[in-house]
Amino acid sequence: MPVKKLNPITPGMRFRVQLTHEELTASRPEKSLVESIHDSGGRNNQGRMTMRYRGGGHKKQYRRIDFLRDKDSIPAKVNSIEYDPNRSAHIALLFYADGEKRYIIAPHGLKVGDQVMSGPNATPDVGNTLPLGQVPLGSAIHAIELHPGQGACLVRSAGTAATMMGKEDRYVSVKMPSGEIRRILATCRATMGSTSNPDHSLERIGKAGRNRWLGQRPRTRGVAMNPVDHPMGGGEGRASGGHPRSRKGLIAKGAKTRSRKKHSSKLIISRRKTTN
Repeated sequence: MPVKKLNPITPGMRFRVQLTHEELTASRPEKSLVESIHDSGGRNNQGRMTMRYRGGGHKKQYRRIDFLRDKDSIPAKVNSIEYDPNRSAHIALLFYADGEKRYIIAPHGLKVGDQVMSGPNATPDVGNTLPLGQVPLGSAIHAIELHPGQGACLVRSAGTAATMMGKEDRYVSVKMPSGEIRRILATCRATMGSTSNPDHSLERIGKAGRNRWLGQRPRTRGVAMNPVDHPMGGGEGRASGGHPRSRKGLIAKGAKTRSRKKHSSKLIISRRKTTN
């Protein structure tokens, strides 16, 4: 999907780079699969702010996504490829042979009119969902389960894909987009192909106001605060602030925060590559 640079007739458009969205085929969502969503604005059930720098933003409606893909052996036809304001990837509207409609995360290359299927009998084609134990080695997959029947929870953002590395006993080895290689139960499901909207990372906001439309308020740097407000605040002149820390004093860059007793550590073959 190509990107376009806008003519800078306003300051906000000078650095704006946006996607053309040529593959989208519908402008309005399926009413039966849409529900209202309420933004918290960073407040808890007592109305107190527990998360800073959130609030405002354009109204959104939630599209119910089928992360389970549990309609086995029932073919479905792709009716449309749509935009979803709640995620970076696009979504696809499926019309099943029994009359049911469902949304799924659209794989890259899936087109209107294509047929997809889920279950152990599905072929390893783009958009089909099948158990990891039946995925061919070297295949690109996304929307991966961590526990059977849990629903897809890994590799769901735009332009991402994991790679099937190997199979052993009850587990398969999968290389994540981060570079981590981990074992997952072979009965967990995944969808073939990579996720749609691969050029999402090329998009440029262009102006601060667009972040406000997304519900993101201005963020104040810790070094610009007073010592009473942040560990990195205060000092004479433009002090660097010392080692980067969070507002609670926890080291923010370079410190390992993963618990050594985490149960899933035994399933990780190789940790992700870090820049530190």
